[in-house]
Order: sequence, then C-alpha cells, then structure tokens
Amino acid sequence: MVQRSDWLPSAKSAQFEMAQNWSRIIQSKWDSWDMPESLLITFDAAIRAAEVELLIPLSERNAVTNSRMNVRFRELAAIMRDMKRRYFYDPPLTEYDLVSLGLKPKDTISTPVLDPTGQAEVTITYPGRGQLALRISHVAGTQRDARAYYGYRIYYSIYDSNETLPESGVDLRKSKFTRRKTDLFTFLPVDSGKTACFCVRYENSKGAAGPWGPMAMAIIP
Repeated sequence: MVQRSDWLPSAKSAQFEMAQNWSRIIQSKWDSWDMPESLLITFDAAIRAAEVELLIPLSERNAVTNSRMNVRFRELAAIMRDMKRRYFYDPPLTEYDLVSLGLKPKDTISTPVLDPTGQAEVTITYPGRGQLALRISHVAGTQRDARAYYGYRIYYSIYDSNETLPESGVDLRKSKFTRRKTDLFTFLPVDSGKTACFCVRYENSKGAAGPWGPMAMAIIP
C-alpha cells in the first residue's frame, strides 16, 4: 500500500478545518510573521467561498454544485500551498508553530550512510575490435540502503605478455566511477593482444568504498 505524503488532507472537510485553523493562527501571529494583509483577505475570502459549498445539504447537491465546490477547494488549496511555500519554510516560524498549523517540522537529524559491505563481480564480453564491455552484478552481502551502493569504482590496468599479472584489485593502477551496471572500455590499437584486468568495489553516496570484488581478465581483441 502506497503511503500518502501530501501535507494537505485529501478530504474537503479536513482541508476546510485546516484552513480555518491557519486563519486563526495567522491573525494571532500577524506582526511577527510579516505576512501581507492582502494575503489574509484573499485567504479568508477563499475559506468563506468553500464554506458556502460545504453547507449545501447533500439532498440539494447536483453536478453543477459539485463542480463549483471542486473549483472552490482547488482555489483554497492553491492559496494554502503558495502560503506554505512563501511564508512557512523560513524563520521566524518555530517547530511548534509548524505543529500548530498541522504541518510536520523538517527532520534535522541526518541518517548516517552505511559503508558498503557487498561485493560486485564483472562479466566481460567482446563487442568489437579494441573493445571490452563490462557487466557488473552483485555477488553477495549488498546493503538494502540504496545509498550504501550508490555506484561502482572500476579499477583496471592493461599488461604486456611479459608483465606479471596482478593478484588483486589493489595492484590495479587506474580507476573510474560509474553508476551504470554496464560500461564499455575502448583501447588503442597498439593495446590489441594485451591483457586487461578489472576489479570493482561498491562506493556509497559519501565516497566510502566496500570490499574488493573478484578479479576479471580478458585479452583485448
């Protein structure tokens, strides 16, 4: 079930009650909140117009009155959203001011970003001459928090036939960051026949890296 995240109630009766509450509070906070008088006049007029529609008995409502009520409440909602955006985000409003208005104060306590604990491995394919395509996939232990595996750091190097190949990703000399699970490496013609080595580590949204994944090697075509 999807949770509704809108601060404005969906029911018209609840919207009307919130608007009335706002009007009372704003009048008591007029001087300190520095809001223009014209805004409150427009706001109160919209409240009265919405109230007129709400007071129509159900037995007397029809398609025309229902349409008119929808228009009045859309106008009231537009004023309230604009008012919140322009006057309720910044001081002098306090946390208890926002609560009194029926709004949720901003959460100022940041949730820590976990370090990656999972590993990623590489599958290599050969799309064309001088090219190697990497597909990155999970090995095990991936954090559920998406910020913990924000992207991938691909470590790589190429080696001549007479060079000693690396034993782990720690020995690789170059790296690039990507958020894609596929990446294409295009090498120079003179690199054809050399061995390309790759190793991937997860990085979180703060740049902290996880454990090294398994090495992958391929001859550059």
